Formats: sequence, structure tokens, C-alpha cells
Amino acid sequence: MRSVLQRVSRAAVRVDGQVVGEIGEGLAVLVGVTHTDNAESVSKMARKLWNLRVFSDSEGMMNLSVSEGSSQILVISQFTLYADARKGRRPSYMGAARPDVAEPLIDHLVDELRGLGATVQTGRFRADMAVELVNDGPMTMILET
Repeated sequence: MRSVLQRVSRAAVRVDGQVVGEIGEGLAVLVGVTHTDNAESVSKMARKLWNLRVFSDSEGMMNLSVSEGSSQILVISQFTLYADARKGRRPSYMGAARPDVAEPLIDHLVDELRGLGATVQTGRFRADMAVELVNDGPMTMILET
């Protein structure tokens, strides 16, 4: 499982012009699923997202996790995180899991995060999504399980 997370002051996902997921301060997380992912890798990613210290404390140090603050996470499925563009000019997406495999694992990630206490909003799987976000400082990370 591969995730790109961004600390945001706000983020939203629109499908056909309608907001389907929206958060205030928290984490916007693009999530890609590969062929070897399973319930264990999903649980590991959920715990990492919930506990990763990327928010500033009262002294301006990144010592707080989303679990200690807003608890808001926007999860957006993103199969293109497994694009391979090393050869030629057209990316290959063979590293991404098929939708029938990926969708239940994304749903499981959302369930795991909610079980930990997160307030989770989502995009819509297989939809043409317009993602809007406002980064809260230069905080973008890539995580892999």
C-alpha cells in the first residue's frame, strides 16, 4: 500500500460538481493498492496515518499526530500511485491492484481509521474526482507498507 499524505487546512473531493468528501484541518491521503496488499498492510497503514507526528505543538515542533488534534482524514483512492514510467512515454499501471481487489481494501482502511477514532471522509472509488486542498505548510510525505 502506498500513500501520499498532505497536512491540510482544508480539502474536498467533488464528483460531477458535488462535494462527496470534505475536511477542515487534518490529513488528505491519496491511497494506492498493489497486488501484495492485504488486511495486515491496511492495518499497518491506518496505524501509521493515525499516529504519525506531523502537526505542530504549542512550540512549533512537529510532535502531534492527527489523533491528538482534529482527527480529520480525507481518504482518496488513487491507482496512479503505482504508475511505472521508467520505459517509454506511456505509464504502465500493472503495479496497481484491480478495482475488485483494491476497493474492499480502501474500504477496510477507512473502517480501520474510524475504529481508531478518526473522522474520515472519502472520495468515490472509480469516479472522475476533482480534488481541492490547501496545504498547511510544506508537509507532503510518501508512506509505504
